[in-house]
Amino acid sequence: MFSFPIQILPADVAAETAALNEKLAKGISNLTNLTDDDIDIGSTPKDVVFEQDGIKVYHYHALAEPSQIMKTPLLIVPPLINGYEVADLQPDRSLVRNLLNQGIDVYLNDWGYPRQVDKYRTIDDYLGENGYLDDTVEFIRKHHGVDKIALFGICQGGAMSTTYSTLNPDKISHLVLTVSPIDFDAYKANHKPHEGLMFTMGADADVDKMVAVHGNVPATVLNESFMMASPFILNYGKYADVIDILDDRAALQNFLRMEKWLFGGPDAVGQMFKEFIRDFLKGNKLVKGTLEIGGRKVDLKELTIPILNIFAEKDHIVPPPCTVALGKHVGSKDYTEFAIATGHIGIYTGGLSQKVLAPTVGKWMRERGA
Repeated sequence: MFSFPIQILPADVAAETAALNEKLAKGISNLTNLTDDDIDIGSTPKDVVFEQDGIKVYHYHALAEPSQIMKTPLLIVPPLINGYEVADLQPDRSLVRNLLNQGIDVYLNDWGYPRQVDKYRTIDDYLGENGYLDDTVEFIRKHHGVDKIALFGICQGGAMSTTYSTLNPDKISHLVLTVSPIDFDAYKANHKPHEGLMFTMGADADVDKMVAVHGNVPATVLNESFMMASPFILNYGKYADVIDILDDRAALQNFLRMEKWLFGGPDAVGQMFKEFIRDFLKGNKLVKGTLEIGGRKVDLKELTIPILNIFAEKDHIVPPPCTVALGKHVGSKDYTEFAIATGHIGIYTGGLSQKVLAPTVGKWMRERGA
């Protein structure tokens, strides 16, 4: 007699259906009662201390005792193509708060949301002499009365911070990088499926046509490219999993915070995006030594300040080889690598990162006189 391999009892089906209905009812109630204020991101107290052309500089309120605050301020440089809130996504998982708790005096560049008139901005406008990043650094130096400040680069912001620090050794004392693309070709040897897929797609994209059509490249286009790097998980899997947390208001809030950040990011500045793809991603000029900013050659051998290069072991967006390649090219004798067993976004929001990322940065900076 045939026996069905899985025994399904009517009583079990009824119980599971009832439990699911109860969870869905609680979830609908949670979703109905949540407001935009409940899904707050970037909530750590701060002041806008400098602003120009829609770009803001935040100075965060101290959390450590005054006697514990470092003398060297730290400027966080986020990517241009994502919102800065990834560094401050939720109160209990905030890179900014964790750095403040380490006694670090934290500033952050919020690149803002570009207007159509901003589509002509170039790499030189951001990284060159008297460019936006340089203006921010100058303001902080004068505000604190210091000769040099520290930079903390996030992803694309890490490549930008590396470039700027190389050109301005008289203004930067310490360089901290996190999941930063430096060598855009390094992932190609023995890479796993989906690793470096964003780089591959970027190399094949007709960016000139994208900019000609849109001006600034829409955030929706960038988001779709990002989701293609892991299509099942990012398009379907996470939304199936959300059923499990519908009745947990706090967990649901955190899920929606991530969604708000992912889908609320800025468009990519047209000319800057085109030049970054051409010179960094396709040309790989930073490590080849052929990159020029405002007529000045960027030679990584001239980068001699202390460098802390932090990467995510499970990063498929910026695979570790693309980040750690920096060590072969810089002239610094004080170069440190630190790995965290997480992914590209998890390095800022994951549970493990909350325990190790900021403490590692704080300890490293104190040991180097910051």
